[in-house]
Amino acid sequence: EEGESYKIKRVTVPPKRRLSLQMHHHRSEHWVVVTGCAEVTIGSETYLLRNGESTFVPAGTIHRLANPGILPLELIEVQIGEYTGEDDIVRFEDDFERA
Repeated sequence: EEGESYKIKRVTVPPKRRLSLQMHHHRSEHWVVVTGCAEVTIGSETYLLRNGESTFVPAGTIHRLANPGILPLELIEVQIGEYTGEDDIVRFEDDFERA
């Protein structure tokens, strides 16, 4: 679902995988874990989130999401900002060679 200044996505991360180390210029993100365990890096902090727990990623902050578990990680991502397009991603490290 999306509107003029928001987008809501369901994100799935397979076991033992991680998304790119990235940041966004024009949007912040709020992550809510639905199933599994998330290893979250925001700036210089890394911590775990479990079912029902959430965190906020401010615009302009380097962040990464990983699944250290043996089950798939599913979360709801709410993007808020003046622009939520997929080209507002600056990748610093990426396991899929997109950086």
